Amino acid sequence: MANLSLTIKNELGDILAASEGSGYVNLVYRKEYSKGDTIVFGTDEINRFYVVQFDDAMGENYVYITKNEFEFKVPFDDRKTAYSPKAFYGKMHLLSVRLATEEEIGAYKNLSYNIYDEHGDTGCYPHATANVETRNEPSFFARSVIDGVRENTDHGIWPYCSWGIDRRDDAEIELHFGRRIRTNKMVLVIRADFPHDSWWDEARLSFSDGTEMTVKLEKTKDPQVVTFDWKEIDSVKLDRLIKNAEDPSPFPALSQWEVYGFEV
Repeated sequence: MANLSLTIKNELGDILAASEGSGYVNLVYRKEYSKGDTIVFGTDEINRFYVVQFDDAMGENYVYITKNEFEFKVPFDDRKTAYSPKAFYGKMHLLSVRLATEEEIGAYKNLSYNIYDEHGDTGCYPHATANVETRNEPSFFARSVIDGVRENTDHGIWPYCSWGIDRRDDAEIELHFGRRIRTNKMVLVIRADFPHDSWWDEARLSFSDGTEMTVKLEKTKDPQVVTFDWKEIDSVKLDRLIKNAEDPSPFPALSQWEVYGFEV
């Protein structure tokens, strides 16, 4: 059984609270967070599936962990705009981590959801990266497309976060799973703050198995479903984004990208 730990540290590295457990661990933190605080999840069993909750206002998330420690920086200032204002707020916080059950691992589900995704190689998957993020503002980070929030009728701070491409014609975004998965369906939710927003008529999906497909998109706030034959992949890229030529807005954006399937 995996030995797990949850630790909260301040910006100097001092331990503010800590808890350990076998197979699961809970931690109640009875203070307000301060700028520079970090939540650290530790495990002696990597390359395994866990269900993590770093804030009770954000809930649990099924993830794949490839490092012995995953550090999550408590958001402040601009980074806080990408999260619910209820998250990490107040003087009472419930954190938890547990091993995922066989039923959770075996289920057909959205394998791209990770509300706790961060920039960099954190060892926590799924993980989103992009070659551009509008003005480097957190509400337009690549992680926005896997935060589980489909709301897309406005733009800016949560719950209207999206991946912004900063008007780049060569914009691309990639999802990394950290292991092989089997998938046969994706759902794309474009940002639909019309007429502020434009949209893409089509895009390319490039899979890590070497295959590609062109996706046709429409001007709609509704989720757009893409199906295909079963593929085993560990990553997928969305690029060659062709903006509608007739719409005057220069601001197409992506609100959510869901990838459905099974673990291999």
